[in-house]
Amino acid sequence: MRRYSLILLSVSIACMTAYSCKSEKKERPNPFFEAWTTPYGVPPFDRIAAEHYLPAFERAMAVQEAEIDAIVSDRDEPGFRNVIEAYDASGQMLSDVSNVFFMVASAQLDDDLAAVREQVMPLLAAHRDKILLNEELFGKIRSVYDRRGSLELDPVQMRLLEKTYRRFVRAGALLDSDGKERLREINEELSRLGVRFADNLLAENRGFTLELSAGDLDGLPSGVRDAAREKASEAGHKDKYFFTLDKPSLIPFLTYSKRRDLREELYKAYLSRGDNGNAHDNNDVINAMIRLRTEKANLLGYDSYAAYVTADQMAGTPEAVYRLLDEVWEPALDRAREELKQMDELLQKDEPGAEFASWDWWYYAEKVRKQNYALDEEMLRPYFSLENVRGGIFFLANRLYGITFRPIVVPLYNPECEAYEVLDADETHLGVLYFDFFPRQGKGGGAWCGYFREQRYRDGEREAPVVGIVANFTRPTATAPALLSLDETETLFHEFGHALHFLFHDVKYRGLSEVEGDFVELPSQIMENWATEPQVLAEYAVHYRTKEVIPEQLVRKIRNSALFNQGFATTELVAAALSDMDIHSIRRYEPFSPEAFEDNALRLQRGLIPQIEPRYRYPYFSHIFDGDYSAGYYFYLWAGVLDKDAFEAFRQSGDLFNRRIARDFRYKLLARGGEADGMTLYRDFRGADPDKTPLLRSRGLWTEPEPQPEADSLRHATDAAERSADVRPVVRFRNGPDGVKTTRPRHNK
Repeated sequence: MRRYSLILLSVSIACMTAYSCKSEKKERPNPFFEAWTTPYGVPPFDRIAAEHYLPAFERAMAVQEAEIDAIVSDRDEPGFRNVIEAYDASGQMLSDVSNVFFMVASAQLDDDLAAVREQVMPLLAAHRDKILLNEELFGKIRSVYDRRGSLELDPVQMRLLEKTYRRFVRAGALLDSDGKERLREINEELSRLGVRFADNLLAENRGFTLELSAGDLDGLPSGVRDAAREKASEAGHKDKYFFTLDKPSLIPFLTYSKRRDLREELYKAYLSRGDNGNAHDNNDVINAMIRLRTEKANLLGYDSYAAYVTADQMAGTPEAVYRLLDEVWEPALDRAREELKQMDELLQKDEPGAEFASWDWWYYAEKVRKQNYALDEEMLRPYFSLENVRGGIFFLANRLYGITFRPIVVPLYNPECEAYEVLDADETHLGVLYFDFFPRQGKGGGAWCGYFREQRYRDGEREAPVVGIVANFTRPTATAPALLSLDETETLFHEFGHALHFLFHDVKYRGLSEVEGDFVELPSQIMENWATEPQVLAEYAVHYRTKEVIPEQLVRKIRNSALFNQGFATTELVAAALSDMDIHSIRRYEPFSPEAFEDNALRLQRGLIPQIEPRYRYPYFSHIFDGDYSAGYYFYLWAGVLDKDAFEAFRQSGDLFNRRIARDFRYKLLARGGEADGMTLYRDFRGADPDKTPLLRSRGLWTEPEPQPEADSLRHATDAAERSADVRPVVRFRNGPDGVKTTRPRHNK
């Protein structure tokens, strides 16, 4: 074993020396080529420039190639330590570079970073395939796998061995030489297309602004007007008001503007992104990606790309996914029709004979909320200042887990960011958490959570993660701090749940850090349940001017309106999940119109009403075309069954801050990463299979009698997954032991 280490060390040093000599130029030292002496080992953002990334990627890939070569050339009998552990430990530098680059690029992509991304994505795809299709390396892994019963491995080691073997099989290790070559070509082209899709969408978002005058603002609250005026002022347009396609600008305008023609203009611009027949049109990109994904799935022995993806998830099969989606679809759509009827009555009073349209939904839904619940979104904003909401999530984390947050001064990748040290209950260092709250040029849409450094073990010691939450919340204005909507408030609780998942990780092997995609939203979505609980609201919902705690009558209104508009919200969510599954269930590709395909799948076959658009249309469905949710947008609903059932454990205990349950949730589920499959982790925490009743009840879709347990969709899926366990390939890694992170996770719904 010692000889293996010496070989690895000498080859790595030689490789690094070669790169140092090769790239000696009169330029700033590359921070990725030296140890970081920053506080808590955070990335030295103040020293990292765009020019540093490509050389760092190139060196990191070369170092990992040397590490793989050392494994392959080792003459000792293949075993767990010199093959499986060695592979798991490889690519650490590449992981570090990738994590920093993709997090920063997603938060503030400029021309220089875009050029790096365009260059590096195909390089990473080729590098990954070079490792995963390495016949000698796979031969050693297979040798260990075939002898696994005689190696006396503990359960965690066995899990790593099995996941590593299946990862290679899933990546094409069993293909013949022609199949492997074609798979390399497909993966490289898909990596290019993903970048192109993202670039087109970013250009479309940047390319539209609705410029208005004061006379066009009828109905808009003062805070919305102030934000639009400041946006125009930044662009040098005094006395004008700019509205963009960013959600903090779009949604308030659709909700309050009395100008139906302007609501239509703005919403149609949002819906048509990537579908305008211009240089940034994504329809051809979509066709190419579906063609290649279908071919890839067929090459690997699957009927469709959806079958390929779900075989790696808790669901196990597309059929299990469709069972859950279909069960929710009809009652959600029925409820949405009831909501529409109420709103249409109000429209007819305003404009007799007018036909209700999709851009009317937010405006008249808000009118219904005022009418039925005496609740106005703008009544709530003063109680949800960003500072207070952030304090609320800190309070909740402390009550549940005993952890605390301390502001720290560290390098930032943008001056607007802020950072905190996270201290465990015993005041030991748990990690670092960055926040990046506001929209700006070059930032992707929505909200997400990722890490600049993953939790890992080095020389037997846990190395703490460096985590980041990125969002596009309503900005502060000259007259008020950042005041969040209720939806933005719940989004921050959601992303904070992902952050806790990363911060609590205590996993020995990097190859066991990730969980199934349809499990990954459980830690985030469960946090949303606390956001509007009266006990939690009383701690953080404080009026930013009067310092008055949110009054009990407002809390009651929030609680009473919990089911408000749930038909719409659930329908648009499930519509997007169905369109995702349908397009990835294609078994034989033929050129198609994405718009016609979507219309056929949702409106003609399933009866989606024209007044509701799916949450994402294909040309801007970033989750599935440049994110990690292809054939996986259903993850949110699937995990919703888990999160609502898990929250029931706290509710049933009579204590929403039950420390014992929180401790179990942390150590039996959050801390373990992927050391066991998701259903095993969940059963270990809950002591039973998840029940979907709380989910249906929370969306107003529950009707008696309660279905029999055997009708439970998740149980059907679990049974199907267990029946096919012997042929299921490895769990998907967003950032696996090969160190390559091709896309960033998008956790906003």
